[in-house]
Amino acid sequence: MAPAKISYVVSFSSQDPKYPAENLLSEDGIQPWPGCPKDHSRQLSVELQLERASLIGYVDVGNYGCAFLQIEVGRSSWPCGQPYLTLLPTVTVMTPADSKLDQNRCRVRMFKEGK
Repeated sequence: MAPAKISYVVSFSSQDPKYPAENLLSEDGIQPWPGCPKDHSRQLSVELQLERASLIGYVDVGNYGCAFLQIEVGRSSWPCGQPYLTLLPTVTVMTPADSKLDQNRCRVRMFKEGK
């Protein structure tokens, strides 16, 4: 199965002006998307549009200091207000020890059906 291409960033909750949410579209190495330093909610969300409707068999996520991750999916053809479906329930991406020691911030996690 070929990777699904992300077309564009539909919306985001916060971004550091030096590292815009569009960095998530970069295919040229690691481009972080940290939240705005002045945003103390400590929670980020982004809505991405895929190039076309795709069957999702696995997801690879590059981490940059994220402690938890949840992935929800939907279709642009759905009625406004229809909730997304959970593809990946909330998972721990960094251990509490890693977070406290500020280590292992950059890694890739791979998620596939049954894992």
